[in-house]
Amino acid sequence: MKTPREPRISRRRFLERALGLGAAAVPTIIPAGVLGAQAPSRNVHIGAIGVGGRGTADLNAAVTRPGVMCLAVCDAFRSRRERTAERLNKRYGKKVCTPYEDLRDLIARDDLDAILIATPDHWHVPAALRAVRAGKDVYVEKPLGLSMEENLRMREEVRRYGRVFQYGTQQRSMKHVRFGCELVRNGRLGKIRAVEVTAPSYGYKGGSLTPIPVPEDLNYDLWLGPAPWRPYTKDRCTCWGAYWCSDNAHGFIGGWGAHPLTDMVWALGDAPRAAVPVEYEGAGKFGSGLFDAPYDWDIRGKFADGVPFHFTPGPDCAHFTGEKGEIWISRGGLRARPESLLKERIGPEEVRLYESSHHMGNFIECVRSRRATVAPAEVAVMSDTITQLSMIAIWTGRKIRWDPVREKILDDPGASQLMTRATRAPWHL
Repeated sequence: MKTPREPRISRRRFLERALGLGAAAVPTIIPAGVLGAQAPSRNVHIGAIGVGGRGTADLNAAVTRPGVMCLAVCDAFRSRRERTAERLNKRYGKKVCTPYEDLRDLIARDDLDAILIATPDHWHVPAALRAVRAGKDVYVEKPLGLSMEENLRMREEVRRYGRVFQYGTQQRSMKHVRFGCELVRNGRLGKIRAVEVTAPSYGYKGGSLTPIPVPEDLNYDLWLGPAPWRPYTKDRCTCWGAYWCSDNAHGFIGGWGAHPLTDMVWALGDAPRAAVPVEYEGAGKFGSGLFDAPYDWDIRGKFADGVPFHFTPGPDCAHFTGEKGEIWISRGGLRARPESLLKERIGPEEVRLYESSHHMGNFIECVRSRRATVAPAEVAVMSDTITQLSMIAIWTGRKIRWDPVREKILDDPGASQLMTRATRAPWHL
C-alpha cells in the first residue's frame, strides 16, 4: 500500500531551518581504559570541517549548546571559512576561532575535543578517520562512506580509539520516530509481512563538463581530496555538484536515504541480522553530464527471515506492514492503520528506545560523559550498508546476496570488488 501523501520538505528548506535535534542519558558506557584524552567535564571545544549550508546548520546547533565553543573552522573556500570565523569571533567578543584551509592543520590542534564533519560526501570518512586517530570525537554527516571498505574502517577505528561518534541522522532524535520504532519493536503490528522505504530524489540531470579556471577563492585540490582529479567546471563544487556527481557521492539514494533507512534499522532491532536485508536486486537511472549519480532506483530484496524489502524514491518514509496493521515513520510525522495504534502506550517492561530530543546536544553530552550516542558508528554502518549493496546491485544488474554477520557478498567475486573504491594520493584510508 502506498504511503499517504505529505507536504514535501526540500533539503534546501531543511538546511535553512538549521536543525539540530539533544538527549538524555545513554545506557552504554565506553570503558574508561580505551579512552584517548580525558572526557571534558564541562566545556567542549570543537572544530568544524566544511562550513557550507549543512555545516553551518550543524555548527549553529553546536555553539548554541551550553559550554560549547568553536575554536577552529576549515573549508576549501576561503570566503566561507573566514566569514564563519569572523561571525564566531563577534559572538565571543574576541579572536577565539581560527580559520584553516587544510583540515590536517585543524585536526592537529591538541585543544579540540570534537570535530563536526559536513564536507561533500567523498570526504566524510577520510576526514573522520584522521580525526579519531588524533583523539577527537566526531559528528559525521550522512551518508557515511562511498564504499563498504570505508564504512567498516570507520567503525573499526572508532572502536579502536574509543571515540564518541554521532551520525547526522537527526530523525533518531525525534520523539515520534522513536515511538513509531517502539511500536514495531514491541510487536504492535504482529508479524511483519513487508518493509518499504522511500527517500526523496529530485532528479537532477545535466551539469556542465566544460573546464573553466578555478576561482581564486577555492583550493580546488583540497576540495577534491581523495576524489579523482577532474577539470573544474562551474557546477562541480556547488551544492548539487557535490550531491549528484558520482566522483563525490551516490546521489540521494544515500544522501537522503540514510534517514529512513536508519529509522528502519532502529525499528527492526539495530542488529545486522535482523535489520539489514540479505538480498538486493533492481535497477537505477543515471543522470548525464556532471550530475551522473542515480536519480531513480528500484531495489527489491528480503531480510534473513524472508520478509520482503522494497526501496524506491518517494517521500521520506519507512513503512511497515504487519498482521495487525501498518505504520509509516517519516520526518513529517507518524501515521498508522488502524489509527488506534497511535494511542498505544509502551509499558515499563517493554523495549524502550534511547531518548534524545536534540541530536547535536546528544553528541555534546556524550562527549562529556563518554557514553554512546543515539546514532553511533555501528548504526551508521548498518544503514549505509543497505545503500552500498543497493548501488552494487544497480551497477552489476545481478542479485546480490549478503552475509550480515561476516559482512561479505556471497558467491560473486566481481561484485565483491565493488566494496572498495580507489582514492587519490595522498588521501588513502
